[in-house]
Amino acid sequence: MKLSGKVALITGAAQGIGRGIALRLAKEGADIALVDLNPEKLRHVAEEVQVLGRKASTFVADVGDREQVFQAVEHAHSTLGGLDIMVNNAGISQVKPLLDVTAEEIERIYRINVQGTLWGIQAAAEKFQALKRTGKIINACSIAGHEGYALLGVYSSTKFAVRALTQAAAKELAVHGITVNAYCPGVVGTDMWVDIDKRMSEITGAPIGATYDKFVNGIALGRAETPEDVAAFVAYLASPDADYMTGQAPLIDGGLVFR
Repeated sequence: MKLSGKVALITGAAQGIGRGIALRLAKEGADIALVDLNPEKLRHVAEEVQVLGRKASTFVADVGDREQVFQAVEHAHSTLGGLDIMVNNAGISQVKPLLDVTAEEIERIYRINVQGTLWGIQAAAEKFQALKRTGKIINACSIAGHEGYALLGVYSSTKFAVRALTQAAAKELAVHGITVNAYCPGVVGTDMWVDIDKRMSEITGAPIGATYDKFVNGIALGRAETPEDVAAFVAYLASPDADYMTGQAPLIDGGLVFR
């Protein structure tokens, strides 16, 4: 187990990709700090982590609130005895024509996807330095961080911003032995894509499921992505095998976007 003795904090950990990452890192030997807005779902994931023989703590926080993110990191340290890995996974989507986006909508998605990532970088780096140890920061990006998509324009822009934050943070924090990378999933069979497909249907008139099927049919490996596919790559980024990798945002999408 490559993460034995490590403590990992995952935001957006109550379901979907976040849950998958939490369980995979636990299987690799890490104790897991789970952060989300849904306490009941957090409790269930914590129980799953404990079944795997690892410790788990839960903390309810809005990642768009800087103080709450710092409190979540402090809670992880105080309950699990340290912090070695920060996974800034929490995020939301938006499906809407660019010409119709409101000020309130763009403020909300940037607060969560971009500011939430920045607060996680800040909080983790501060804790790593206070503990006088190196650490790994891993951010949720997307294929939409490599290519802007129609009706997903604002969402795409937030993921381009996450790539920029990842690169800049990697350059600034390397002197402290802290690596910063991101992961860029494609079409993952989670509730987020159910919502994206529904909204696409409402806007374009396509039948429910048609947008999802269109994207999946474009995947070279011939199937939709699973949270476990994403989690396997995040486990690599969190492990010593990725110690010489920083500032990168690789695509993990089954062959949908090629760069």
